[in-house]
Amino acid sequence: MKKLLFITLFIPMFTFGMNVSYELRMPKPQNHYFEVQMNISENSDKQVEVKLPVWAPGSYLVREFSKNINLVKAFTKDGKALKVSKKSKNAWVIDAGSEKNIQVKYEVYSFEVSVRTPFLDLSHGFVSGSGIFMYVDKAKNQSGTLTVFPHESFKRISTSLPFAETDKSNGQRFLFENYDQLVDCPLEIGNQEIFEFTSAGVTHTVAMYGEANYDVNDLKRDMAKIVEAETAVFGINPNKNYTFIVHNVVDGQGGLEHMNSCVLSVNRWTYAGQQYVNFLNLVAHEYFHLWNVKRIRPIELGPFNYDEENYTSLLWVMEGFTSYYDELILRRTGFYSEETFLAKLQSSINYVEGTPGSRVQPVAHASFDAWVKAYRPNENSSNTSMTYYSRGSVLASVIDAMIVAESDGKKCLDHFMQQLYKTYYEGLKRGFSEAEFKKELAKFMGKNMDEFFLKYVDGTEIIPYKEFYAPVGLSVQDVSTNNPSFGASFREEGGKVMVKSVRFGSSAEEAGISVGDEIIGCNAYRVDQSMLEGMLYGLSNLEACDLLIARDELLFSVHVTIRNFKKPQFLLTKSSSNEKRLHYWLR
Repeated sequence: MKKLLFITLFIPMFTFGMNVSYELRMPKPQNHYFEVQMNISENSDKQVEVKLPVWAPGSYLVREFSKNINLVKAFTKDGKALKVSKKSKNAWVIDAGSEKNIQVKYEVYSFEVSVRTPFLDLSHGFVSGSGIFMYVDKAKNQSGTLTVFPHESFKRISTSLPFAETDKSNGQRFLFENYDQLVDCPLEIGNQEIFEFTSAGVTHTVAMYGEANYDVNDLKRDMAKIVEAETAVFGINPNKNYTFIVHNVVDGQGGLEHMNSCVLSVNRWTYAGQQYVNFLNLVAHEYFHLWNVKRIRPIELGPFNYDEENYTSLLWVMEGFTSYYDELILRRTGFYSEETFLAKLQSSINYVEGTPGSRVQPVAHASFDAWVKAYRPNENSSNTSMTYYSRGSVLASVIDAMIVAESDGKKCLDHFMQQLYKTYYEGLKRGFSEAEFKKELAKFMGKNMDEFFLKYVDGTEIIPYKEFYAPVGLSVQDVSTNNPSFGASFREEGGKVMVKSVRFGSSAEEAGISVGDEIIGCNAYRVDQSMLEGMLYGLSNLEACDLLIARDELLFSVHVTIRNFKKPQFLLTKSSSNEKRLHYWLR
């Protein structure tokens, strides 16, 4: 049995007024409840308001974590009950009177499998702090302790929180500098396999929950390569220790970044073939975030407002640049060839420019509206929106190419990221505004970038890729298609052919077809999905067909005239000109 190696760090525990510590228990994992005791000391207020965050930093959606909280109770140090009143959806008020020491007790139902929500069953416990730990506004910047009492069947705790001691009742005590650090350090509690590797001078602990087909030696070697390559981008790794928590499950949920850790959720059989490369891509993405978003960040993203949305128009930089680098890092570490990297870039471009929503929603707006659109897609989303991940990634590649061309292969996007890191994280010790980001990029580029932002960041114009890529040795051919198109997609549902999506301005929309319609027949033939698609795709421009539709149990016929649809597409190939710049870019 492998044991968790705890690195003991000593953090000064200064107290200025109210102080808060926590105890976490899980006596009956099968009921999926964590039991939390919040100990408030040195209180001087007659009424104390405690709150639970409504969102998890890094995941831009109000998730209403308080829905999982049962009755909140409060007691004096000697056990006398205090009155607790609900103030708002995520806030409770305790009538403390003259009590200086208060114990707040509550239970958190934890049974959602994701990287951003707590989970507990007989196999393990996972703590995502924003869904577990309440806070008092005036004490958020105070240091404190978290004591975890694992269920007797759980032998290990993995977290990036500094370990303090094991107390007399076998609770494992950890330290936190402030509330932000507490909720930014998830905990894996159970019987996970743990291994370590050292890369870029940093000790990395990997906690693997769940059965899976991974090979520890392969992971040590390959994850270390990614760490080295990403550290080289910035020239510095800000951590002494870093923790990967990996959940090997049936339905992988992706990843979530933290200041000195991350949580990855993947299919348990992902560690072979192309799926293994996809896992390394996820590692590269979340690890890159320890610089880009956790330290290089919009000013709105820290210190956090946990009570409501934290709007920023710069998620295309935070997530988009990170998405660009997770592919580029796999190229630099040899997991991608140049051809593979360019094929990935080409696919991203064609997805971005070929999606109708790209002509409707600017990427800056996609960033700002992440809270109301990105995590709440509907059947019309592809018509009206574009992901800031993909479009931001494409913009990062264009900016990188511009820098390489302007410097004649002596500088790249790495150097701009270094400038942001040094200026704002190390120098000003804060995030930047949108105006400051634009100013920094223009300063670095040595040219006015207003038109670039107007057209491609705050606007929806198709990027002239040839103009930007040709100077770095990349040939761009416009291979846009203009073919007959019905403009709707289908799904099979209980033997029925159902309309899944309808493209804006398409032949299907013009004919009055809607999402949720059942298509029973075409040109007097009863059809299944395969037959219907074959008949529709065989039609030429201006040819027509008649469809039998069922909607809300009513039958009616629809006459559809097929029309051509122009879909922007581009082909990228290496050219013989500017090979030096291309090699520098794709090194």
